[in-house]
Amino acid sequence: MTHVLIVVADFYPDIGAALVKGAAAALAKAGATFEEISVPGAFEIPAAIGFALHNEKYDGFIALGCVIRGETSHYDYVCGESARGLMDLALGGAAIGYGILTVENEAQATARLDKGADAAAACLRMIELERRFDATS
Repeated sequence: MTHVLIVVADFYPDIGAALVKGAAAALAKAGATFEEISVPGAFEIPAAIGFALHNEKYDGFIALGCVIRGETSHYDYVCGESARGLMDLALGGAAIGYGILTVENEAQATARLDKGADAAAACLRMIELERRFDATS
């Protein structure tokens, strides 16, 4: 059975909870199981996945959170570095579904709460591809 780790940033707890709800429903529909952990913000998501990466109980990972643009360049660093960190992990062989919302305001985030399910679907597809290539090597 496929087992996934959901890592959610709790900086915006209501948004994170809604993203997790969608991801959990998609995983349940696919017959996958999951565990959930939270981290302070999107910046910490890649590190948490990196810590868990070599734990063989996880087939894949789902990164969920939200970054809302503020008045400083902090937004650009958090968005860019969390995306880069997750891509580095993915290129290293981790099956990751990316569900970090990067938006201008809370209304845009609210309109995208279905992205948790999309991230779960992406994660499951990447697990499937990884298994396919492992079976052919």
